[in-house]
Amino acid sequence: MHRLLLFTVAATCLLSGSIPVHAATDTPAIAPSFTARTLDGKTLKSSDLKGRPMVIDFWATWCGPCRASMRHLDAVHLEYEARGLLVLGFSVDEEPALRVKAFGQKLGVHFPLAMANERLLDQYGPIRQIPTTFFVNRQGQIVRRVVGYIDRETLESYVQELF
Repeated sequence: MHRLLLFTVAATCLLSGSIPVHAATDTPAIAPSFTARTLDGKTLKSSDLKGRPMVIDFWATWCGPCRASMRHLDAVHLEYEARGLLVLGFSVDEEPALRVKAFGQKLGVHFPLAMANERLLDQYGPIRQIPTTFFVNRQGQIVRRVVGYIDRETLESYVQELF
């Protein structure tokens, strides 16, 4: 099932050119809870992150728009981390976690990376195209979902909405 989802996501990404869909929600939903083991071996629980704004990005090493977004996500992470922002990248790769970790290191990513599992994809889904990025405010509400590449200026404006 996971491979079929990834094939569908890959095909959609390639065929659509990853055209962004910027959807602000009228009635924000509560972000699904999660427990994730980062590629650095740390455990992140959403319950421990209450009160922190978050940017949660679903991505893959083979996705061009994802790679391009990563440097913007990293810059925003470095700029807003002191204000409490958490940027978290969930890889949908079938690659072993060590390869994904090496890829993140090669890109110079400073924010936590973790592997997405079926449960997480179901909770935040349907995720049919990557990158798919969620913006979660301090109240734990998803205030925006963006499908596709996000340029730095737009990303920063969405992050500022979280404070």
